[in-house]
Amino acid sequence: MKTIVLVLALAASPAAAQQSPAAQQLKVEDMCVKVAKHLLMTDTLHTGVVQSFPELKPPGARLTYSTREGVEKKDMVDTIECQFDQAKAPFGLKRFCLASSCYSAGEKNEENKRRFEEVRTLLEREGL
Repeated sequence: MKTIVLVLALAASPAAAQQSPAAQQLKVEDMCVKVAKHLLMTDTLHTGVVQSFPELKPPGARLTYSTREGVEKKDMVDTIECQFDQAKAPFGLKRFCLASSCYSAGEKNEENKRRFEEVRTLLEREGL
């Protein structure tokens, strides 16, 4: 019985989640929404215009969004742009820009570098 519990605990680990069918079905635009939600600390994010570029090097997406209810897509002016190591799970967050501020592992601005590491850590905890 203990062996079964141990096996189930290992199957629920973040590494196992990376290979789950749900993670495999996510697209770069879905990941960019997750990045925005983590950075903005919100569960609700309404998207407007979405542009996805999974075929580019690096793959990425750009979208307009709002955290407020009732905003029409044409009125959404806040933007986020995301770049990843690859276009499928595990994506590997490479860089993201919110408005005119960019965040990556190589940022010179320590606060922006810290925000990048925080978002990347949250995605990794989800197995993405």
